[in-house]
Amino acid sequence: MKITALVSLAVAVLAFTEASPIDRRPHPSAAGHSVPLTRNKNYKPNAKAQIAKLNARYPGLKILAGSSGKVPLTDVAPDTEYYGSVSIGTPAQVVKLDFDTGSSDIWFPSTSCTTTACKAHTRFNTAKSSTYQNDGRKWTISYGDGSSASGTLGSDIVSVGGVSVRQTIGLATKESSQFGSSPEDGLFGLGFNTIESVSGVKTFLDNAIAAGVLAQPVVSAFLPSVRRNGGVGGEYLFGAIDSTKYTGSLTYVPVTKKGYWQVLVQDAAYNGQSLGQTSQGIVDTGTTLVIVGDAAAAAIHAKISGATNDPNNGWLVPCSVAQSTDNISFTLGDTAFNVPVADLAFQDLGDGSGNCVSGVQGGQDGLWILGDVFIKNNYCVFSQTSSPSIGIAPLKY
Repeated sequence: MKITALVSLAVAVLAFTEASPIDRRPHPSAAGHSVPLTRNKNYKPNAKAQIAKLNARYPGLKILAGSSGKVPLTDVAPDTEYYGSVSIGTPAQVVKLDFDTGSSDIWFPSTSCTTTACKAHTRFNTAKSSTYQNDGRKWTISYGDGSSASGTLGSDIVSVGGVSVRQTIGLATKESSQFGSSPEDGLFGLGFNTIESVSGVKTFLDNAIAAGVLAQPVVSAFLPSVRRNGGVGGEYLFGAIDSTKYTGSLTYVPVTKKGYWQVLVQDAAYNGQSLGQTSQGIVDTGTTLVIVGDAAAAAIHAKISGATNDPNNGWLVPCSVAQSTDNISFTLGDTAFNVPVADLAFQDLGDGSGNCVSGVQGGQDGLWILGDVFIKNNYCVFSQTSSPSIGIAPLKY
């Protein structure tokens, strides 16, 4: 489930730019299959509800081989979340999953789940898959808005864009009512196995790398922007890098702690002027907004005329900033990566005030979250080598 928020967190160490440790190769090619994204024009987002769901996402925070696989993505307007189709079992049953570098579990409802929320989604039928194996261990997940899901573990063949491995999956037998409005059926975690809900479970990337079915140990993310290209053409590319999607060369930023994809954010700036802010941070496809520390959020919005910090809605900006040509930037690996101020006009409050929920929020210092507002402007390659890193370059629209 896509999560967004009024969060943030705090302070610093370590990152650098280096020559790419992996091959960059044009796409399409024999080395890359992707999961494409398509835009869902009918979904009506609720930014405040999504913000609430981040409360329990980060513990301890008070929130305001030879092949690759291409997964097309659906952009849930306005760039609120992105999901793609995943095949499970034999013969394949297709579910829509939200690809999330901020978690590690793969889960979706089973036919054993009869709640209203489950019935609103595709439910996996274990009896119809000849390759399904029961595990029996229990799992559960919950969010800060009170939503929750729980069930049992099993394993089956999971295929993304033609890359297939046997994978442990979470089969929900209970889902709370809040999940009923979600456009996707479940979650496809791309984080490290240290944050799996059940200890000892290996991630899809772990298993695909061990099986030698990826040409390179990477997942590359192109999340499209409704504002910049109509929200079309997005994809996750498993096992390859599409050099046609970005400009210049990739800057590889070392992961400072495995769990989330955690890196050092060396600086934040407005139109190239340093704001004197730094923090550890994570690059998280499962969070809609950019979440920074309170001081950083205040410093950024101080540069935007009319920006206010509302006790009920967090940071607000005039919706007219959608026409701005200014940029915020975040420095990782000694390279500054832009987020256009136009993207801070995230969602109109709809109350006639002319104000929008800002695409950058603050909350509690400790760990900044560079979510989709950052990623839809910068191509990101999540490289799970023995020394993991994230390759980043500005997107080419």
